[in-house]
Amino acid sequence: MALSRLSSSSSSISGSNLLKPLTSALSLRRSFSAAADDSTPITIETSLPFTSHVCDVPSRTVETSPKELMKFFRDMALMRRMEIAADSLYKSKLIRGFCHLYDGQEAVAIGMEAAITKKDCIITAYRDHCTFLGRGGTLLQVFSELMGRQGGCSKGKGGSMHFYKKDSGFYGGHGIVGAQVPLGCGLAFAQKYSKDETVTFALYGDGAANQGQLFEALNISALWDLPAILVCENNHYGMGTAEWRAAKSPAYYKRGDYVPGLKVDGMDVFAVKQACKFAKEHALKNGPIILEMDTYRYHGHSMSDPGSTYRTRDEISGVRQERDPIERIRKLIFAHDIATEKELKDIEKEMRKEVDEAIAQAKESPMPDPSELFTNVYVKGYGVEVIFLVQTLTASHALFYIIITEGSKLLIDS
Repeated sequence: MALSRLSSSSSSISGSNLLKPLTSALSLRRSFSAAADDSTPITIETSLPFTSHVCDVPSRTVETSPKELMKFFRDMALMRRMEIAADSLYKSKLIRGFCHLYDGQEAVAIGMEAAITKKDCIITAYRDHCTFLGRGGTLLQVFSELMGRQGGCSKGKGGSMHFYKKDSGFYGGHGIVGAQVPLGCGLAFAQKYSKDETVTFALYGDGAANQGQLFEALNISALWDLPAILVCENNHYGMGTAEWRAAKSPAYYKRGDYVPGLKVDGMDVFAVKQACKFAKEHALKNGPIILEMDTYRYHGHSMSDPGSTYRTRDEISGVRQERDPIERIRKLIFAHDIATEKELKDIEKEMRKEVDEAIAQAKESPMPDPSELFTNVYVKGYGVEVIFLVQTLTASHALFYIIITEGSKLLIDS
């Protein structure tokens, strides 16, 4: 049943109709290096129409350029390679704990970034590696964090689920299902209070779409007209449960009732870009909106999930063949004679090399000092900080010096 539902959503975009170009100023073969800097306009049409709930729909016509197409290809190829490498590192036991991979969903991260600025905020759940990279994070920070090293974006203490980059408006990386949505609405409240004309994208999966806290946060966001954009990355399986088994109404873009929504082909980077641009303009003027990104993950829910017990291999390969976001861009590049197959293969080899070099460097990064266990728990100056372990006196006695909030000292003899 899940396969038939997925097939029906993509049947009209297979084959030669995939992202059909409308017009182009390109008529002659250009050199690859020139294409990388060429901003000549190209007009294309999104793969599928947008479906709306109590709002207008964006235009399907999108303007791009050879430069943007090449950047999209490079960035998505890098993300794909990064996640495949993370899979290998996990199986080699160099990454421990939870690890949720994003391969297949790259168009959401890339299209969103293309529509907004780093002053806009993004907050997401635990499938966060590619979102962090899109916000300006580095491969070295990614792999260092995944392997629990000091060079990681969270100093090796967050791991796969807790990436963070505040200076670029990325607020995590959250492990509690749905809990990032109220935090995202809080960010939007701060943005409205500051009157800085920015928005927050709060991402969650279809598995979190039934969370009560999501609707509570959405309600108050609508009451206060907050610039909050709730993005449901619907990859059709909440852990191992198909959406139709978990949700009576899996039309997540309609779930807001009084809040407008759009359903978007999340495997089409240009549809995502167009929808996010539309949503930002709407949120700044009218308050919250929901975007449902119809996407798909190739890996299982996490590395502990083979991803093949609740769906067929034919289903996965069918999505790869008909809807893969990287292949869509590859076909557009060929259709407009922007680069050759060999040139794109060379880019993919370059991405592999970049990933391998970053992994080698990350392995050289030291593990956090044990004292780091007690840092970054509270805002500095508030709460409790352990600064000193004197010595173990017996098997059951130890002395700890603890500094309490107002500077008073307490000696605990357990």
